[in-house]
Amino acid sequence: MKKILCVSLVAATLLTSVKSFSQGDKSNRPSPPATATATTAGGNTITINYSQPAVKGRTVGTDIATYGKVWRTGANEATVFEISQDAQIEGKYPLKAGKYGLYSIPGEKKWTVIFNKTWNQWGTVYKEADDALRVELDTKKAPNFTEKMTFQVNKNGMVNLMWGDKAVSFTVK
Repeated sequence: MKKILCVSLVAATLLTSVKSFSQGDKSNRPSPPATATATTAGGNTITINYSQPAVKGRTVGTDIATYGKVWRTGANEATVFEISQDAQIEGKYPLKAGKYGLYSIPGEKKWTVIFNKTWNQWGTVYKEADDALRVELDTKKAPNFTEKMTFQVNKNGMVNLMWGDKAVSFTVK
């Protein structure tokens, strides 16, 4: 009887520990969560929820976020891109209001930014069949080195992704 009670107590403690660890404070992760948001003059609220991987002495494009391969554009859970109204991306690509998983295919001169219909998932799960939109953008040299991947959203609808010495931008109107 004591043995069963002891085993039950150990099992309950382990389950509680695992649950509290998995539901714990995400700010303590090596790639902490961040949010970038703005509301445009036209009333469209743009929000990006993501985790910030760090360069840590590696090179973007070769060591991390490999050129030519689909990347989750962040760390941990899928990066979530949300717009409150239908919009044009880069002035020509229609995107319906809603939430999207944000993926990309980094390139030395061009990045393809992917808005995927499946957003509520772990970031490495990706199905091309669920893509709502792909947009090819110029890769630029960032004005300053950014250790942790960072998104900025401006009130004019400009979305900027900066990481390492790379910068990629697109407009939402």
